Amino acid sequence: MEFDPLRRGVAEFVGTFALVFVGAGSIAVSGRLTYVALAHGLVIGVMASAVGHISGGHFNPAVTLGFVVARRMAIRLAAAYWLAQITAAILGAVVLKWVLPDGLGDRSKLGAPVLGPGVGSGEGLVIEAILTFFLVWVIFATAADPRGAFKSIAGLAIGFTITLDVFMGGPLTGAAMNPARALGPQLVQNVWSDCWIWYLGPALGAIAAALLYEYLYLRPLEPEPVGPPETGLEEPRPGESAAS
Repeated sequence: MEFDPLRRGVAEFVGTFALVFVGAGSIAVSGRLTYVALAHGLVIGVMASAVGHISGGHFNPAVTLGFVVARRMAIRLAAAYWLAQITAAILGAVVLKWVLPDGLGDRSKLGAPVLGPGVGSGEGLVIEAILTFFLVWVIFATAADPRGAFKSIAGLAIGFTITLDVFMGGPLTGAAMNPARALGPQLVQNVWSDCWIWYLGPALGAIAAALLYEYLYLRPLEPEPVGPPETGLEEPRPGESAAS
């Protein structure tokens, strides 16, 4: 795809706005873990499938950071993504607060992530980093890897990853896995307790996943591994080893 920061940025804006409006809205309206996990997973799965061919469907500054450190994205394009994502998250929280019935948004803090009972800041940081690692690992495996199946299952796989992460981490850290998703409600509701966890944790997890997947699977391999032609890997000819 060409540079085109405007069209890509608008796709990122719409996807991130939907994530905050639907995801954070599910916390305010219901608060039940199953509903919250499914709402986050479904909105990301749908939006990634809808505009993945335009912007890659990041909707998350940490995901964009992963692509930057893996040298799969120019920093100037990443800056356009970050601007779109953060602006959309803030606007999504503002609109959500406006449309919710009186007091409903305030009671839920608009879905701003908080640490669960007994969870310290160190544990929260590790949880957010690990959950984001899973997310970025799946994104690289299904969308960035040319052998992946972006057109077929990437949106579904990414949405499922969000859902399973929320099922595990929701009661512990809110399972934001996304600095923009955290920042929008935090800013609108003025909730800043341990806010750095939801910025640093996802960034660390994304960097680790992106670099590890890039190093292990996306750099040139010698010798090429054995595999059937449809995988894009070379089969050795009769009488040859995979290393020949």
